[in-house]
Order: sequence, then C-alpha cells, then structure tokens
Amino acid sequence: MWPWEHLAVGYLCYSLYSRARTGSPPDGPGALAVAFGTQFPDLVDKPLAWQLGLLSSGNSLAHSALTAVLLSVFVLGLSERRGVPQLGIAFVVGYLVHLPGDVFYPLVYGGGPWVEFLLWPFVPVGSGETLGFLPKLSSLLERTGDFLTTPAGRAYLGAELGLLALAVVAWWVDGRPGVGVVRDLIDRSSASC
Repeated sequence: MWPWEHLAVGYLCYSLYSRARTGSPPDGPGALAVAFGTQFPDLVDKPLAWQLGLLSSGNSLAHSALTAVLLSVFVLGLSERRGVPQLGIAFVVGYLVHLPGDVFYPLVYGGGPWVEFLLWPFVPVGSGETLGFLPKLSSLLERTGDFLTTPAGRAYLGAELGLLALAVVAWWVDGRPGVGVVRDLIDRSSASC
C-alpha cells in the first residue's frame, strides 16, 4: 500500500477505537502516534532493503509478525510506565493495521494475498536486490501509473479517493487532531533559532 493509504486506514481505525473506548475523538498526540505507527514498518524496511541492502525485502524485519508482536508489547508496556498508555495504543493500532493492508494489497493487481513476509525470518522473502531507493520508487510509480490506465485501475483509484476523502472528513470532524501539536513544535523550534 502507499503511505497515504496506510495513514487513512490507520486513522479511521484509531478514530473508531478512540470513540468507542473513550467516547471522544483522538487527541493530537494520539493522532500523531497512529500516523507514525502506520508508516513505521516502511520507514524501517524500505531504506534498509532498497538503499542499504541490509534486508532482502522492503517487507521483512518490521513487517514480520514476530517483530510486530514483540515491539507492540514493548511499546504498550513503556507507554503504560510513562503514564501515556493512549500513545502506545495509538502507535500499535497504526502499526498492526499496516500489516494486513500489505497482505491484501496484491489483490488490487490481480494477485493473491501475500503472507510470507509476516513469517520472516522463518520464511525468506525478497531477492536481496538493491536497486536504490529512488529507482525502486520510480519502478513502483511506473507500475501504478500503468495499472491506473486499466478499467480495474480506474475503479481502484475511485475507491482510493473515496477512502482518502472519508479519512479527511473523519479527521476534520474529529477536530483536526495533531495540527496544534505540530504548530507548537514549529513555533518552539522557530523561537529557539
């Protein structure tokens, strides 16, 4: 999945969780934690595989169910000890929602679910081919561009735009959580310069 798709799905799931659990929309720190969680597996695996060649696939170490479980338990325990359990929950929701998105994403292109990466390191994934980050991204964009010219690709684009619109509307209705936190960070960094 593309980063914005992971973000949209993760935010919608966390917003529903937050409303069901607390009766309130996500707060700013929670929204930022879920956003980071939705991107975390790719922020780890893609550079380590595509640019540095340290992993055999951009879906391996941080996409592994073993890593996800261990890291989730660690983050939840740490956030509980620090007195901010909602931040840990938000991160874990984003992280754990990322994985099934990648399992089922090949269906978009007419393939079947891809589960092997969840079993890394017990099941090898990828070829170990290091293209470099920009060439790999260019290849993915080209494949997606070709796909979007097909009838199935246009239907996918419509569904994706609907998902993104739904996530933006939910975020707006939730009070645009995270904007104030980012604004405060920018103000503080500007003041210190």
